[in-house]
Amino acid sequence: MLKDCRGHAVTGATENSLPYYEAAVRELNLFINDPVASVDKAIAESPDFVMAHALRARLHLLGTEPAGIAVARASRDAARALPATAQEQGHLDAIDHLIEGRWHQAAQVMEDVAIENPHDLLALQVGHQLDFFRGEARMLRDRIARALPAWSNDVPGYHTMLGMHAFGLEETGDYIAAEVAGRTAVALNARDSWAQHAVAHVMEMQGRQQEGITWMTGNTEGWSRDSFFAVHNWWHVALYHLDLGQADEALKLFDGPIYGAKSKIILEMIDASAMLWRMQLRGVDVGDRWQAVADAWQPHAGAGNYAFNDAHAAMAFVGAGRKDALAQVIEAQQEAMQRDGDNAMFTRKVGHPIVLAIKAFGDGNYADALRRLREVRNIAHRFGGSHAQRDVLDLTLIESALRSGQHSIATALAAERLATRPKSPLSRLFVQRAAQMKQAA
Repeated sequence: MLKDCRGHAVTGATENSLPYYEAAVRELNLFINDPVASVDKAIAESPDFVMAHALRARLHLLGTEPAGIAVARASRDAARALPATAQEQGHLDAIDHLIEGRWHQAAQVMEDVAIENPHDLLALQVGHQLDFFRGEARMLRDRIARALPAWSNDVPGYHTMLGMHAFGLEETGDYIAAEVAGRTAVALNARDSWAQHAVAHVMEMQGRQQEGITWMTGNTEGWSRDSFFAVHNWWHVALYHLDLGQADEALKLFDGPIYGAKSKIILEMIDASAMLWRMQLRGVDVGDRWQAVADAWQPHAGAGNYAFNDAHAAMAFVGAGRKDALAQVIEAQQEAMQRDGDNAMFTRKVGHPIVLAIKAFGDGNYADALRRLREVRNIAHRFGGSHAQRDVLDLTLIESALRSGQHSIATALAAERLATRPKSPLSRLFVQRAAQMKQAA
């Protein structure tokens, strides 16, 4: 039996098919090119290649696209009909769980596979992504930290490990170590957009906007060329500009690399919704830009398969004034809360209250939006995303307090933000607005 570049047996692989599979894994590591096309070539060469089928299933699940589930199920079924090693069976078990919406169990199976096989980069990366989608900051760090002693630059993909560890360190607040790990990863491979992104997060959380712009624009070719993660990294650049009050620059990026192509990819639609919502909170005139984003979300209004997506669909529908579509999201959430999968909890505990808060904000009922967001802000990580992504909830919370005329809580929230982001011009602006409100009362 052949082995992959990190020494794992790969059932059904041949000398002709293995290079395509290795290319697909490498493309996923770097978020570049088309790993689906590469793995399809591996399967065409070797229809009995178990891990090629498993990777194909994974690639259709990690985007949270509702249509991807059927494709993943077919790939899983093809793999299940073949003999497999215990390690490969673990991958398939995790896919089973994820297809049925058992995110936590899928993540734990990947955890167990990686503990037994610390060089299994695919298990580690898939688990890392599942930790991200579940908002599990500690596991984002610790899943990788457990395996790192077995790694060195002699093992292919070491930069990927450092990049993932950097992001986990950032999400757990260890910004100094995170920046060191992320910069080291990018120095090893300038195409590592996840590592680039981890350092961008550090600078976002520390309010180092101008440094962030310099960091990102200094390696644009590395992280954006042929990258399916480029939109999100451009989103980070736009965040820096928006915090600095440079709305025109943020709008240029939105109209260009962020949403100029009017993407129908959910992860890119999330970035579009989140950016426009932040702009509107700042009082920026976004014109008719909401309409294209809402058009993209429209077919998914009734999906109800991932609460984090629902919240961003709701932003688009509120922004575009599409009350019927927003009602569909709410109805789909009510149905989702009755199902068995983990998304029922994601929705019940966090996603549904947030959608109702977004609706209240759009209706001008700022006091109700404030009340609903206060109830969930401290547990919002339970429906996934990063600190930077979930910051939109805090921004909406503060804006709701300001717009509802509740100067005491507005002052408290503004002081809280200034304490955590003292270098941020936006933090200072919130403090000024709260003070002016108090003086006018």
